[in-house]
Amino acid sequence: MPRPQKCRRVAYVPGVTFFKPAGTPMRSLEEIQLSLEEAEALRLKDLERMEQEPASERMNVSRPTFQRVLSSARRKVADALLNGRAVRIAGGNYEVASHRFRCRRGHEWDAPFELATDDTTALCPICNTPGTRSPIPPGPDESGKGQGRHHIG
Repeated sequence: MPRPQKCRRVAYVPGVTFFKPAGTPMRSLEEIQLSLEEAEALRLKDLERMEQEPASERMNVSRPTFQRVLSSARRKVADALLNGRAVRIAGGNYEVASHRFRCRRGHEWDAPFELATDDTTALCPICNTPGTRSPIPPGPDESGKGQGRHHIG
């Protein structure tokens, strides 16, 4: 019996999630689904130009798992580009990486994983009070984990 798959950490959910070849009606196109974790692997490796080890740590997966996810994503994108298929970015087994913070005056906000991991002092986006951000653990309904379920911060 295989062990259960861990949720992969995704720090960016794209606003545009569907692409198709120009001038081709949808009814005549095949569609390829790119999971959110595959899109994240492409973003980290090809756009951010990260090495695989830190990228795999960012996604909370092993380096071999990162390589498999990246290879699958590249294969799907190549197929779509070279064979004229539509691409839909959706689904997967992921959690959106964000952290909830509270300022000294009690205001709360979410910060993306990349911003939340540095040790800088930030201003509260509500009252502009300077001070170190305090991480707040997510509540039971805010875990963001699950098949295709996500928590956008």
